[in-house]
Amino acid sequence: MNTPPHVDISICICTFKRAALLDGLLDALTLQQTGTLQIEVIVVDNDPQGSARPVLQKWHNQLPYPLYSLAETTPNIAVARNAAVGKAQGTWVLFIDDDEMPDANWILSMIHTQKTYDADAVFGPVLPRYTDTTPSWIIKGNFFYRRRFQTGTIITTQDARTGNVLIRRACLKNIHGPFDTNFGRTGAEDTMLFRDMIAQGATLIWCDEATVTEEVPSSRANLPWLIRRSYRLGQTYILSETARLSGMPYLRRALYLGGRGAIQLAIAVVLTLLALPFSRITAITWLRISSGQCGKLSALAGHRYHEYGN
Repeated sequence: MNTPPHVDISICICTFKRAALLDGLLDALTLQQTGTLQIEVIVVDNDPQGSARPVLQKWHNQLPYPLYSLAETTPNIAVARNAAVGKAQGTWVLFIDDDEMPDANWILSMIHTQKTYDADAVFGPVLPRYTDTTPSWIIKGNFFYRRRFQTGTIITTQDARTGNVLIRRACLKNIHGPFDTNFGRTGAEDTMLFRDMIAQGATLIWCDEATVTEEVPSSRANLPWLIRRSYRLGQTYILSETARLSGMPYLRRALYLGGRGAIQLAIAVVLTLLALPFSRITAITWLRISSGQCGKLSALAGHRYHEYGN
């Protein structure tokens, strides 16, 4: 019997109707510095129409690593990520989104940090990649900025995400799913995963050198999208905070979060109105906070905003 080849890292990509961006990402992977690491690439097409098929057929014989493609026709990001993890053979699973592009030393930076800090998961920065048509106020307002930390910083669920993260596959095996499909349309499936990992004693570490860029398309570089995004994040915060509670513990937590959200909404609305005559960017910042609080309150009322799969 032939022994399966050892795989160090399984790069997992879930894609949904972004064939051109996926093509650019796979091209960027050919430039990776990998040393002696054994790499495989797994792509899960979550589009029922199979829009990624031509790109995957193109790269099957061109990528310098084994490429495995899966079709998952249920539009649900958690289902797609679970399929990728189920196919992965590597000691490590390295997630990157289909609209992201890594620096050439991305993989080596991740591995170096993991070894230095004996981490179970390593997170890296996701920097915005603007188009020429991006409005100047979007760039000036840093609305697509995500917090960065010094390498070695311990990360909590507040900054944990699956875009640009290296995870020990053994940790994923110990968690049911491992991504919770109940959050696959709303978001927060990654929050729930990392919450479970931390509960099991996993160490989550930041690597500031392992940078990727993420395209900010015109469909997102506008005020309506920013408001919807804040609303959705407010909802997913509540859903993740109350998901494992029931009975009186749920009621106490819901009442506390709802009361706090209502107070924060009132303050944010007032500050939005006060800032409007003086600074558009400041007013939008407070408007987004207002939208986030509305998302929290609507989630407690039972409304669900499905961002994924549309």
